[in-house]
Amino acid sequence: MHIHALQCFGAGPNDGNPALVIEGDASGEDARRAFARARNTTCVFLDGDVVDFYYPHTRSPLCLHATLAVAHVLFAHQADAALLAVTTAMRGQRLALVREDGGYFVRLQAQEVAQPMIDADLPARLLAAPGLAPASTPRVASVGSPKLLVEVADAATLHGLRPDLQAVTTWGKEAGVNGIYAWCRLPDGRFEGRNFNHLDPLLEDAATGVAAGALTALLGHGLVLLQGRATGHACLILTRVNEGAILVGGRAQPAAVVESFGSPP
Repeated sequence: MHIHALQCFGAGPNDGNPALVIEGDASGEDARRAFARARNTTCVFLDGDVVDFYYPHTRSPLCLHATLAVAHVLFAHQADAALLAVTTAMRGQRLALVREDGGYFVRLQAQEVAQPMIDADLPARLLAAPGLAPASTPRVASVGSPKLLVEVADAATLHGLRPDLQAVTTWGKEAGVNGIYAWCRLPDGRFEGRNFNHLDPLLEDAATGVAAGALTALLGHGLVLLQGRATGHACLILTRVNEGAILVGGRAQPAAVVESFGSPP
């Protein structure tokens, strides 16, 4: 088994959201869950062209920062390729991988999602922000992992949020939604966001590619999206819309290469 450690979507050389790519593992789901918990890091197991994603607390149908890590590994194996593809283990979603401009992009399609009933006070209650008035109508959108997208007035409001993570998780399970992505428009035309879907606030994502894709699907145009200020790991996610597809991308750089280990515990 070989493990690659990468930082993905980093705004600078030492920034990014960490992920481990594991090649040559033959264990099952229970062992992979235990491995991700023990490493306390997003892990993606690469079985040929099938990608199997695990957060420390759960298995996931899709994780785009880990997919960027996979792109880095696969393009290193196939240096002359311009386009590769992988399939997700849980839902069989086909993901095209593109290398360009010193980074990687994942090509996806917006997915139809049912809009759950969202009471007027729901965002304020879940985000534990009494009196919060979303700057636009909260909507669910998805490119493979549905997110409730809640626009707030500005970056100060965004970074002042201290959500009720248990309530977010409970509501998400009932509604079939993978957490809340709170976002705002910045004066320079860029966007900024924070993702809330972990019970432990210390596990807040530094970058959430699936949310960037969902927000692109909702707004209908490409984004320059900042994330990670709350975690101390500055991230930059780039998206665009091309012939009906949504491309989500950024940097993926090695943090370290961990040599072969035995099978996960």
